Amino acid sequence: MSSSDLITRVLANKYSPNGAPSLDNFKVVSAPAPTKDSLKENQVLVRNLYLSVDPYQRGRLSGATNSFVPRYELNEPIYNFGVAVVEAATSTGIAEGDIVAVPNASWETKSVVNAGTLRKLPTGTMDNARDFVTVFGMPSFTAFVGLTTIGKPKAGETILVSSASGAVGQIVVQLAKARGLRVVGVAGSDDKVELVKSIGADAAFNYKTCGTFTEAIKQAAPEGIDIYFDNVGGEFLDATLANINTGARIVSCGMISQYNVKSADEAYGLKNTFNIVTKTATFQGILVGKYYGSPTEDEFMAEVGKLYKEGKLRYRIDETTGLENAPQAVLNLFDGKSFGKSVVKV
Repeated sequence: MSSSDLITRVLANKYSPNGAPSLDNFKVVSAPAPTKDSLKENQVLVRNLYLSVDPYQRGRLSGATNSFVPRYELNEPIYNFGVAVVEAATSTGIAEGDIVAVPNASWETKSVVNAGTLRKLPTGTMDNARDFVTVFGMPSFTAFVGLTTIGKPKAGETILVSSASGAVGQIVVQLAKARGLRVVGVAGSDDKVELVKSIGADAAFNYKTCGTFTEAIKQAAPEGIDIYFDNVGGEFLDATLANINTGARIVSCGMISQYNVKSADEAYGLKNTFNIVTKTATFQGILVGKYYGSPTEDEFMAEVGKLYKEGKLRYRIDETTGLENAPQAVLNLFDGKSFGKSVVKV
């Protein structure tokens, strides 16, 4: 069998309920390539172009059966949002050469998928296919939904954004600035802080070198926090609660500081939750799935598309080339090595 008859696949190899994942959680293998002759009715053969890499995938590697996302099954390909080109189809609505968004794209170079799960992207998308897992991808949509539906921003307010150089944070910073807010961003290196400032943050600081979180927030936002877009949880969330204003809105998007704790005893216990009561604050989580196909998605595409087309929105991308290197791209999310929105170019 020649190399052209084989595909590369990334399988789930083992679960890690606690602690940090490692390369042992994955297995990279070769397998026979699917062919158009194997397609059944309403199936599509796609060649994956780009795959999204996101922190929530950590939960899929835990093995938990009661999580908000299904676990990856051992010895089966892991999956996430992707963009692919159609090589063959038995569906009348999709043709060879079409570019499609794949919600649960298997991490393999080629896949057979059901036509009904795909979203056909505009003609001519090949040159900017990556945009649909980056600037128009799930993290960006999450940023838009969290900011607009929970944050309810008003011009003149102050928003604090953690992981502000990340996939979600970059969009929050720029959309908030476009709405006339004072934006304070937080990141984990001086280079990342400079990026956050360059995309519009009025103030930004490195949480690794800022000293006491509570005081660092107070110094960056002496007028207090009206909206906190939280991507980290833990001690930083607690420090923010100590700095919120009356009527504050906390958008709970992620808690990456807590994903790899080794036990419940190691998890950070919040101390300033009474401020949610005394400041009559709103504290709400965001899962973006239910907003797909809604008018909110149309609003997102219109607003972000316009800003992006006009050159008023920048988006840093951390691209890994080669599916065989995808496992390391996942691990890089949890040790600060990724910078921007992480994707794999298949």
